[in-house]
Amino acid sequence: MKQLNETEIQEFEEKGYIFLPSLFTQSEMDALTSQLDDIFAKDVISNVREKNSNAVRTSFAVQTYNPVFARLARHPRMVNPVEQIYGESVYMHQFKVNAKAAFDGDVWQWHQDFGNWHTEDHMPEPRAMNIAIFLDDVSEFNGPLMFIPGSHKWGVLDAGHDTETTSYPLWTLDKKTISSLANKGGIVAPKGPAGSMLLFHSCLVHASGPNLSPWNRRTVYLSLCAVSNHIRRFQRPGYLAHRQFDPIQCLPDDCLLSNYDVDLPWVDGIPEDELTTVK
Repeated sequence: MKQLNETEIQEFEEKGYIFLPSLFTQSEMDALTSQLDDIFAKDVISNVREKNSNAVRTSFAVQTYNPVFARLARHPRMVNPVEQIYGESVYMHQFKVNAKAAFDGDVWQWHQDFGNWHTEDHMPEPRAMNIAIFLDDVSEFNGPLMFIPGSHKWGVLDAGHDTETTSYPLWTLDKKTISSLANKGGIVAPKGPAGSMLLFHSCLVHASGPNLSPWNRRTVYLSLCAVSNHIRRFQRPGYLAHRQFDPIQCLPDDCLLSNYDVDLPWVDGIPEDELTTVK
């Protein structure tokens, strides 16, 4: 069971993120990446493609129909640290694979995730966190995630709804705000081998540039929310903001390499009631 030590917790509180290189093995990453061609080939609404190509930008809710990713969604190395920080059980607010395909992966503009979740989903407080797993080696060349350390301490910042830059609409921060924050905290881009894990605060300002390299930069994101902090509005479809608030029940640590039974509620498609939205 992965437990954060006092130094890691202090680092998270100060910088807004923790980077844990090589937390997962290459065999565990191979089990996941072996599924991606079939996932990206699906012609489904939960596969969002890039604006100027057919390359997948993001595959949402993969854990609802793919057994390997369903086991990852219950992995103690990802879930336990968040429960440790929040002191309570967590549920899956969002699950996605960001493809950032070689040559075709587009930018993700500067933003805060909680800003989006609070505005769109009426999540009450920033008691939700992203856990990211590198499925590929991440270098300075293939569009690494960029953070402004300490920017989470500024709380929710004013944002505008960008529906033009990419194929996925996002509440983004303006250049003046980013310049001010970066001049205070700088910019970092954690890089490392496949199997490395990032844990970062939902108010941490982050972005990524395009992938102009010949190397994919595929990443899994679990957005885990404290159960008591569940969303209050279903303005977005269920594959973007999950509506089941049951606490995650972790599997054993070897779950990526062992065939544990998992529930696959959307294996036959997204239920109609998950596509119904309420303003």
